[in-house]
Amino acid sequence: MAILEEVRDSSRSGLVPAAALFRSLGDPARLAILRSLAGSEKRVVDLVAELGLAQSTVSKHLSCLRDCRLVTSHPAGRASMFTLAAPALLGVFHATETLLEATGSAVELCPEYGAGATL
Repeated sequence: MAILEEVRDSSRSGLVPAAALFRSLGDPARLAILRSLAGSEKRVVDLVAELGLAQSTVSKHLSCLRDCRLVTSHPAGRASMFTLAAPALLGVFHATETLLEATGSAVELCPEYGAGATL
């Protein structure tokens, strides 16, 4: 019985980082920022202009994404240039599009996570 509990605990703990990753991607603003950075590196001011979000909102989300090591930055004069930390994120976007095509609008209609849900 102890072995079975150990297997359950190890599989659950292995899912914790994956769940944290999905939570970090669970905000539309963060997804928009990542999608934008998939095209090229950008400054905060570029993201503000492109996405129509407040500078404080963009900065807050970039800080979260940097803490999760999904984006990196380097100085460019007085600004910082942000870029995707891992090209594998592009694969996540492609897989997401494929999955959404396969499920149609089911996820959007989900009462817990869909468009009408309060997250």
